[in-house]
Amino acid sequence: MTAASTGTIASFHLIRYAGVDAMPFMAFDRPVLRGTAGLSFWRLLGTGRGRSMTLGADLRRWALFAVWDAEPALDRFLASSPVAARWRDAAEEAWHVRLAPLGSRGRWGGRDPFAGHAGTGRGTRGGSGPVAVLTRASIRASRLAAFYRSVPDVDALLRRQDGCVASVGAGEWPLVRQATFSLWEDESAIARFAYHGDAHHDVMRRVRREGWYAEELFARFAPYGSEGTWDGRNPLAPDLPP
Repeated sequence: MTAASTGTIASFHLIRYAGVDAMPFMAFDRPVLRGTAGLSFWRLLGTGRGRSMTLGADLRRWALFAVWDAEPALDRFLASSPVAARWRDAAEEAWHVRLAPLGSRGRWGGRDPFAGHAGTGRGTRGGSGPVAVLTRASIRASRLAAFYRSVPDVDALLRRQDGCVASVGAGEWPLVRQATFSLWEDESAIARFAYHGDAHHDVMRRVRREGWYAEELFARFAPYGSEGTWDGRNPLAPDLPP
């Protein structure tokens, strides 16, 4: 695993609660996160049942994507925040990963989450080692039907894609504001999916040609410090049993 760069880092947290609709926790967590020192950007996300952006929702599993001014701010949050305490006490399963930004383009809610931050380590990763990818899009209402018709083929490609370690579809608003967080063996695996997978390549051409997205963000990270399990295993610790 990669050691953290100095300055800004990100984190992704995937939490599954046992036998409950966890939606109320979203409301409880927002004011706490707004008051968290050192947390410069965050989004609470519902998750889908598949590996990409599907119509089905898993009401017991939720995610947090966060950008921190520095790693000690994340350490303090995990040690003392009531949000993190509930993850420890009430979650059936939880997985956490720290993310050193490699590069990003686009905006999320009108903002670049990494704008103005120095020392992120962007561009320092070579071609080896695992890479995390976050894609996020705000889909135009007039393009929703076309978007969701395209999802099954891309979902099927992800399931059989060599080099895709794990992936989850997520979103802020049902149907319209969608995201995918995925883990890849290396940069080459991402390139094979992006440029040589016919289903994905065809969809991206239509996205550009037909203007499906009102806003989008694509970000790459070097993941490190992975803890816990995702669907029964730590996807960044392949020596662990499934």
